[in-house]
Amino acid sequence: MWKKKLQVKGSESVNTDGDYTFLGKGAKIQGIAKLEGVIRIDGHFKGAINTNDTLIIGEHAVIRGSITANEIICSGKVEAKLIAKQRIQLLSPAVLIGDITTPAFSMEDGAFFQGVCDMGLSSRVERLPKESQVLEKAFDPLVHCELLPTH
Repeated sequence: MWKKKLQVKGSESVNTDGDYTFLGKGAKIQGIAKLEGVIRIDGHFKGAINTNDTLIIGEHAVIRGSITANEIICSGKVEAKLIAKQRIQLLSPAVLIGDITTPAFSMEDGAFFQGVCDMGLSSRVERLPKESQVLEKAFDPLVHCELLPTH
């Protein structure tokens, strides 16, 4: 574990004043990882990852499973359910297949995402009117069209 500032391509630097864990390019790990501090993964991981800090998924990383972190910055290949308390950022050439839950989500050109993104919308905006009310107004014949005589 090291202490330093880590620059991630396409992102601001990540402060690593606390612990810093690195999983190298050739490493293959399976299981449940509960880690403290900033984590960078460039290898293969299958299972669950949990950190209270930032998870950086490098360009060569392949991850399958579930991830919970404060912040997730991804450039690798991920097939997982992701939960981030602060934000998720996809950098090119990231491939993310899975559902995400986070209050902030950004995606760089060249990144790929397939899944459902839940940004907690229900607590931030007023609910839309029921579908039936919207349809009734949209298809009211007296408001939207006029009758023309037939010949």
